[in-house]
Amino acid sequence: MQETTSSTQLELTKQTKKGIHVFQKFWDSLDWEKIFSTVIYKAMIILIFLIILIIIRKIVLHLIEKSFENYRKKEAYSEGRLKTLETLAKNFFQYFLFFVLVYSILTIIGIPVGSLIAGAGIAGVALGLGAQGFINDVITGFFIIYERQLDVGDHVILDTVEGIVDQVGLRTTQVKSFDGTLNYIPNRQILIVSNLSRENQQVLIDIRVNPDEDIEKVKQIMHDINEKIIKDIPDIKTEPTIIGLINLPNGSFAVRCIVYAKAGSQMIVKSKMTTAYVEALTTAGIAIPTSPLNLGI
Repeated sequence: MQETTSSTQLELTKQTKKGIHVFQKFWDSLDWEKIFSTVIYKAMIILIFLIILIIIRKIVLHLIEKSFENYRKKEAYSEGRLKTLETLAKNFFQYFLFFVLVYSILTIIGIPVGSLIAGAGIAGVALGLGAQGFINDVITGFFIIYERQLDVGDHVILDTVEGIVDQVGLRTTQVKSFDGTLNYIPNRQILIVSNLSRENQQVLIDIRVNPDEDIEKVKQIMHDINEKIIKDIPDIKTEPTIIGLINLPNGSFAVRCIVYAKAGSQMIVKSKMTTAYVEALTTAGIAIPTSPLNLGI
């Protein structure tokens, strides 16, 4: 038994020494001077190529910015539209530069990119499936920009996200919520775009009143204010319409006025009109309730 174990150990030792000898022979046969010179040469070419691309990137981005500055001086396009197109142009160029960089580095190293792509087989199919999301993002982003569904600076609602468009790219759209959160939304997930900055927006002004007040007098005072204030607020785009007395969900009564204002100015218009109504009604001796009325008592 011991003789068998010793012979086995001896055989393993011989195999190990043989393997080490083969590796040593291979190691000694390498032309290290040629290898180092090739590595240094290719590293220098890659470095020079990177420097050239960085210079090209700075020049082209500067030219894009100057071009859009000239368009801004002509005032032929909105600022939001110009920012959107400028971001698109920059993103497209930088994506293109990235693919040129990857292709060039692989070529310099000696990897046959064309043959690699042609012979990828299953790996190519898997890569294609993985890139479907990216392709969908790019195609959707192109149509979002082409159809002008939204521009930088627009107030939008995208599914559950509401805010101001910060950037529109080929792959993602960035929307800043009103609490400051910056949301990155893949373009393929944008199914419904609610743009609140394109058309005039409705403004509801409810002036609460006691039910025993002279409602017709309240409406006349509000009508007089409307005729005066519409001249002072250029953001108002339609004649204010006084609907009349309505019942609010909290049990209060109010006289409602509806007006359409420029998108984005709703809060300012509502504040100015509410202030004018309350001041005029108070001056006329009409009390404005300060707490909800409990009609159940």
